[in-house]
Amino acid sequence: MTQRSAEAQQYHSLYRTALWKQLRLAQLAHEPLCWMCDELGIVTAANTVDHRIPHKGDHALFFDAKNLASLCPSCHSRHKQRQERGGKVVRYGADGYPVG
Repeated sequence: MTQRSAEAQQYHSLYRTALWKQLRLAQLAHEPLCWMCDELGIVTAANTVDHRIPHKGDHALFFDAKNLASLCPSCHSRHKQRQERGGKVVRYGADGYPVG
């Protein structure tokens, strides 16, 4: 098992807590659209709640409502995770041109 997967398993149970479920629903009600798509002028429903600052098991960051952001599955699985790994993310606007 890699170090990354061992760390992920350590705090994976936080996603099953009643407090997380409540925070997730509140975040999606407050911000129902993907913020990354919205910046590009694209309207996309969000169904994933992401941590703006990766929590890495830190309970204070994990349960901080100000650290949450709504994303669509595509942005969460591609763009956000690439950013967290230190890669460059090139996003395209509704017109098809790259957006800085």
